[in-house]
Amino acid sequence: MTDPVLYDVAGGVATVTLNRPDAMNALNTELKSALRDTLLGAAEDPEVRAVVLTGNGRAFCVGQDLGEHAHNLEAAAAGGTGVEAVWTTVPQHYTPIATALATMPKPVIAAVNGVAAGAGAAFAFACDVRIVADTAGFNLAFAAIGLAADSGSSWTLPRLVGMARAKELLLQPETVPAARALELGLATQVVEAAAVLPRALELAARLAAGPTVAYGAIRRSLAFSAGHGIEESLGFEGEMMALTGSTDDHRNAVKAFLAKEKPTFEGR
Repeated sequence: MTDPVLYDVAGGVATVTLNRPDAMNALNTELKSALRDTLLGAAEDPEVRAVVLTGNGRAFCVGQDLGEHAHNLEAAAAGGTGVEAVWTTVPQHYTPIATALATMPKPVIAAVNGVAAGAGAAFAFACDVRIVADTAGFNLAFAAIGLAADSGSSWTLPRLVGMARAKELLLQPETVPAARALELGLATQVVEAAAVLPRALELAARLAAGPTVAYGAIRRSLAFSAGHGIEESLGFEGEMMALTGSTDDHRNAVKAFLAKEKPTFEGR
């Protein structure tokens, strides 16, 4: 049986690959569970200092597996237990996946090798950087099947493109081609399809050689400031400065700077 998620760690970089290529990496329960557990493991692994998320085949991820979802809806209705049980996948899978991507204390790069729709697009938006194939596109397809936004897209999307554009993309879902995604700020870089993963891994390797604790603190500070005022944000910055100021990386980097040498970061 093929593993639904492939996981490889090399040089401090964890590559997480969605592996249902025949289904365009649609998120069935097996894949969602494996992705959640893999990301949580990468977040906690001290040997991992950067993460790359990508898909196998011609799609990055087309979101929920609607065939499985339809079956679950029918089963819930036939059993008379109501459809509430169907939605446990949101707190059990989608929410922890998006949370892990957005908050783990290390950089995360999405190597968007093909179409990213629904939760697949939301997962990419939760990452720090999106390297996107010139043949790829994003589609916030939730409303097209009568659903609200999930996987953090209501939080990440307005911060990438602004509130007005976010409403447009969510209320009138259509595929945004890579070139337009770059204009809107959904894509960080657009490259040829064959170059997506190599470019992402190249960037991840550079980040993995950097001050990991500082990167994590920067991610936390940005997320905190999104929901707080200037005074609270300054206070949180102070906490993060105290955290990073106590690291070996900071002390060694200061010594290297004064000695006019290039610092070496160990991630601690």
